[in-house]
Amino acid sequence: MENQVPNMSGSLQTKIAIVTGAGRGIGQGIALGLAGAGAKVVCAARTQEQIDATVSAIKSGGGEAVAVVCDVLQPNDIENLIQKTDVAFGGLDILVMNAGGSVGQTATIEECRAEDWLGTVELNLYSSFHCARAAIPLLKKSDAGKIITLGSGLGRRFNKGGNSSYSVGKAALWMFIKCLATELIQYDIAVNELIPGPVITEAFTKGNSVEPHIVSEGKFEGEWVKEPKDVVPMALWLAEQKKYGPTGQSFAINRRVL
Repeated sequence: MENQVPNMSGSLQTKIAIVTGAGRGIGQGIALGLAGAGAKVVCAARTQEQIDATVSAIKSGGGEAVAVVCDVLQPNDIENLIQKTDVAFGGLDILVMNAGGSVGQTATIEECRAEDWLGTVELNLYSSFHCARAAIPLLKKSDAGKIITLGSGLGRRFNKGGNSSYSVGKAALWMFIKCLATELIQYDIAVNELIPGPVITEAFTKGNSVEPHIVSEGKFEGEWVKEPKDVVPMALWLAEQKKYGPTGQSFAINRRVL
């Protein structure tokens, strides 16, 4: 397995977390990192085999975790995820909304399939709406709830290449985060965005093996291409914040100005 459970630090002992998209890549890395810090983790994704592997790794490292198959675009699946989290661990303190991506082939607005364009916006925006909305009642019971959403620098700027739907979805997600943070601050629930920049995952490399590096040319010129484990420290920092920590903020680990 690419990601490994870090040493148990105990900084999140007694905390309960949900991580969507926890079967691989960044989501898997964050799930393992939270478990390594002592949190009980509910690993959610569409593929049973993948989240079972993440849970197995957590348990092998001495942590506690359960796997719940979930399509974040299906409200019934989300409700089931929240219910199973409450049954398994008796609450929720941290929600990491990592699931996202693109639908169909990248194309210009003129040439794209409308269903693909709208599907990408839905995947990056509506999924977070469904997850956050369903999780709020449990998070209100926490003494310092956290919602962490994986954003993108493409939500701040548009690179030529016909990926407008992804940029629009992530830009809308950033506004959603600010609205949600404003609504939930009275309940001491912090809502923040984590922008990882380019990360080496199966989706990013399309199966090719590459090493972390600084890109010297092309659309990522000057950017640090990372491994999923490089995103974990920032995710843990946000999860470990006290009751009166930052909310409605964006934290990027990019090298380029967004």
